Amino acid sequence: MQPQSKPNNPNFSSGPCSKRPGYDVSALQLDTLGRSHRSSLGKEVLARACSLTAELLGLPEGYRVGIVPGSDTGAVEMAMWSMLGQRGVDVLAWESFGSGWVTDIIKQLKLDNVRVMEADYGLLPNLAEVNFANDVVFTWNGTTSGVKVPNGDWIADDREGLTICDATSAVFAMDLPWEKLDVVTYSWQKVLGGEGAHGMLILSPRAFERLESYTPSWPMPKLFRMTKGGKLVEGIFRGETINTPSMLAVADYVDALEWVQSIGGVSEAIKRSEANLAVIEKFVAENDWINFLAASKETLSNTSVCLTLKADADQVKAFVKLLDKEGVAYDIGAYRDAPAGIRIWCGATVESADLEALMPWMTWAYQQVTA
Repeated sequence: MQPQSKPNNPNFSSGPCSKRPGYDVSALQLDTLGRSHRSSLGKEVLARACSLTAELLGLPEGYRVGIVPGSDTGAVEMAMWSMLGQRGVDVLAWESFGSGWVTDIIKQLKLDNVRVMEADYGLLPNLAEVNFANDVVFTWNGTTSGVKVPNGDWIADDREGLTICDATSAVFAMDLPWEKLDVVTYSWQKVLGGEGAHGMLILSPRAFERLESYTPSWPMPKLFRMTKGGKLVEGIFRGETINTPSMLAVADYVDALEWVQSIGGVSEAIKRSEANLAVIEKFVAENDWINFLAASKETLSNTSVCLTLKADADQVKAFVKLLDKEGVAYDIGAYRDAPAGIRIWCGATVESADLEALMPWMTWAYQQVTA
């Protein structure tokens, strides 16, 4: 029979992701609207977004936070175009976005000393084979595959190159070993449920040293320039953005940060995400028609949870459409390049009770499309 109880919030999209519980746009602090982002007020709010980020994440001494254009994609590109080319590069790819960085490194930057380490959806490359004499580019969590690196133990403490980590669906949801990461990027619309168009760039002192000691051979677009006259543009890391940000989106981001602070910080956000994953793990264990795309529990993402069904591609599409039509789960189809399946966001802004309400609907929908 069709279930009776529905999730209070059916937004399970993997980006933009669900707003935090209790979110109310009318409660945002909007005194920056209509003001210049270069006004004292604008710079104060932008600087607070950076400093509160660093405080909540517990960044090591000397790490700096900047707001940059182009979402997570812009932040990753900014890092690659500005820092790669001094030494060889190992680039890891096991899903769509990692594969995109491979394309940019080889076909756009045209670097020739590159080792591409790839794995199919659901798997990881052999992390033990990474050469840390090279710069290393990788995603912490494969948003389109539901596969994450299990920890930072594989990253060498005495590395010679930089580690450039796309962590957009991991920051604020997974425990990151900051001392082992030289460049970390993410976007507001993932784990914090913020708005799009802006990226976050977190740099270590080793990354700053690279920026000031190395000049790439290619022309540098204005939006990617982090140095002037061989010196770091310090203002980027004080809230003085390269171009004009949306102050409405900034207010929304600060609201999300303050929510994380109010629930007890990043550790509590991680616990909420892991509790959400546990709901789906229990359901998968009880039903033989659904399984995780991740091949190993150790690498199973607790944010972008990707699942496969014992069904053909048309049945999977019908399954997704049926749950959407019933208003119980929006936007849960697998990423366009990924294997046919579904993807349920389990970050901290999602309530476990809503996932528990969704599970019976999944059984019902599967029975409908495979009958």
